[in-house]
Amino acid sequence: MALFSFLDREHSVAKPGYNRWLAPPAALAIHLCIGQIYAYSVFNKPMTRIIGITESGPQDWELTTLGWIFSIALFTLGASAAIFGKWLERVGPRMAMFASALCFSGGFFIAALGIHFHQIWLVYLGHGVVGGIGLGLGYISPVSTLIKWFPDRPGMATGMAIMGFGGGAMIASPMSVALMDTFKSATSTGVAQTFLVMGALYFLFMMFGVFTVRVPRKGWKPEGWVPKAASKRHFVAKGHVDADVAIRTPQFYLLFAVLMLNVTAGIGVLGQASVMIQEMFSAASVGEKAAVSAAAAGGFVGLLSLFNMAGRFFWSSLSDRIGRKNTYNVFFLLGAVLYFAIPTIGNMGSIVMFVFCFGIIMSMYGGGFATIPAYLRDMFGTMQVGAIHGRLLLAWSAAAILGPVLVNYIRAYQIETLQLPAAQAYSITMYIMAGLLIVGFICNMMVKAVDDKYMMIIEEGQAGSGATEENKTEAPSGVN
Repeated sequence: MALFSFLDREHSVAKPGYNRWLAPPAALAIHLCIGQIYAYSVFNKPMTRIIGITESGPQDWELTTLGWIFSIALFTLGASAAIFGKWLERVGPRMAMFASALCFSGGFFIAALGIHFHQIWLVYLGHGVVGGIGLGLGYISPVSTLIKWFPDRPGMATGMAIMGFGGGAMIASPMSVALMDTFKSATSTGVAQTFLVMGALYFLFMMFGVFTVRVPRKGWKPEGWVPKAASKRHFVAKGHVDADVAIRTPQFYLLFAVLMLNVTAGIGVLGQASVMIQEMFSAASVGEKAAVSAAAAGGFVGLLSLFNMAGRFFWSSLSDRIGRKNTYNVFFLLGAVLYFAIPTIGNMGSIVMFVFCFGIIMSMYGGGFATIPAYLRDMFGTMQVGAIHGRLLLAWSAAAILGPVLVNYIRAYQIETLQLPAAQAYSITMYIMAGLLIVGFICNMMVKAVDDKYMMIIEEGQAGSGATEENKTEAPSGVN
């Protein structure tokens, strides 16, 4: 339709002289919005009192019922990113970001209907499925674009965007609470009205990203930039691999394992951080004066969010210097040492060291998300990096299940069956997490350059002995 022609890829191609530093704000406009999902827990308690208002009534939803909203949303994020990744590369970021805005904001409106009619399936559909599709599209579209704008610093570029996803909750949480306080009354908890307002606000803010995003013109490259040669520190793709071909390479599955294991180790702890620090530093284990209160535990969770966000930019930027493989080696080896040390630190009663260790762990958790798109670019080229990244995000979906299960069920087994004190119920889990990181280190060490036979396009002058005549297609000048 001519009305929506501005969404076409050709209408978003940057004109000569365009400043590429205008692209990151467009990406942040999307990621700061969809990062709201990390603050969804602020709605849980009010949503258990939709009917009772001041307290939960017999017909109100249980917390276990509401917990599925977050799980469905994250699963749909990974699934939609995998399904629509190739479509994104075909239609361009503007169309994908517009679809993300429609779905993410529309999810709030559908969920508001679910609250009004007290139908949980509508809330699942809205925030879980429709909103989850918006999450997936919004997550991958700016990342793919920034990698193309910053071939000289792809790690820094992806860190800028994905840092916004980590920081979105810092905006969403207080805003959600303030809106619910404004709309609550004797007959309403204010949740439905808050959903309507947030849906409208997020749509408008995301449209800023839609209208301002630009893609490089064919053959563009930064002035004076010369691509790095492949080295022990840096992988450099000789060309470009189609997304359908990439999933047939061993490198894809090794990187899938690398991301899944790094995320598993972090996300399990992230979901139980407040409970963990209160149990490990309870009055029974460290004394009344040194015990961690619920308020202090909340501050600990907020501090972890800051480390998570900062790590996304710091580690991904560092990877431009030391290489993606070396960066992940640091994640796995340093992370394993820290996890092994946590039980001892807990027994020593050192809260400062405990917080410091988990801060570093969370920074590497966030850094893993931000570094993986640049790692994929190094391995498979930029042509369909968004589609490949989308498919790799299924590792996130798997880790979102595996991590919490390991922490929650092993803790429960040790407390209920082995009768261990709560303060000691995390030791085995920490050792298991350290072991998973060692496995991740082994997988990362096995990553090697992609064979030329998988390349759909081989860069001019870079075809190696493994390239065939049919895949030695010359790439446009400046594409990396």
